Amino acid sequence: MGFGLQFVIDVLSLGGAYALMALGLVIVYGILKLVNFAYGELIMVAGYTMFLLGGSALPWLVMAAVAVAMSMLAGVLTDYVAFRPVRAKSVTAVLITSFAFSTLLQNLALLFISPRPRPVALPEIFSETVTIAGVVTPVRNLITLAASVLLLGLFALLMRKTVLGIAMRAAATHFIMARMLGVPANLIITSAFAISGFLAGVVGLLWIGRIGTVTPGIGLEPLLIAFIATVIGGMRSMSGAVLGGFLFALIDTTLNYTLSQDLLKFRDAFTFTLVILILLWRPEGLIKGPATGQRT
Repeated sequence: MGFGLQFVIDVLSLGGAYALMALGLVIVYGILKLVNFAYGELIMVAGYTMFLLGGSALPWLVMAAVAVAMSMLAGVLTDYVAFRPVRAKSVTAVLITSFAFSTLLQNLALLFISPRPRPVALPEIFSETVTIAGVVTPVRNLITLAASVLLLGLFALLMRKTVLGIAMRAAATHFIMARMLGVPANLIITSAFAISGFLAGVVGLLWIGRIGTVTPGIGLEPLLIAFIATVIGGMRSMSGAVLGGFLFALIDTTLNYTLSQDLLKFRDAFTFTLVILILLWRPEGLIKGPATGQRT
């Protein structure tokens, strides 16, 4: 009973964080059909904002809000700097500028802050534990789970019940037709990058809440996880991205629980083997998104 409850909490909390990561990546891909490889650096921006504000007298929640806002700003700048000037030219140009902007942000952190891990101020609740039905679990897992459920629910409402959400879904289904019907393309794309930045900022807080430090390369692992989750779930489906995040967390947690100490160092190999098997079975992902029109 205790083992099963601990396993479920670990899968749901980790899966919630993975789902938010994947959703932040796929919301841009759904409209532009391009992967934002600077997405990981939005998490880095949130982390370094928290580090730089750590010595101030601001309450932690205010610092967290500023960090998320800075991540949103960096997301919008990604559109203006790396995507908008070249998105009408070629996919290759956009990919190169995306990588270039990612490298630029990393090198700015290396030059002006530090290449070494820097501690981030966290409230005591992130290091506390709580007992549920005899199972001791970190409070940060419950915070991650609660934040993920809340944000996924709000995102679903945004996409289904608001004008912005409906316009974004229309642009993701057929971008050219949406523009012909009066949907403001640049506003929709900027909104997608802003929402992606918001999700990256929240993920950054939750991710740093687990490790306690920030480095210039902190965004690489979340980016890789988000990309794998979206590929598993379906690159054109937001619900698929969420499903892929939880499935990837299930695989990851199951291997952590079942592999011996000698085999645990090969966990990534086992994980990617399972991912390959899933893709051989469903190469388009578990949930196939709507047929999409050509971007412009």
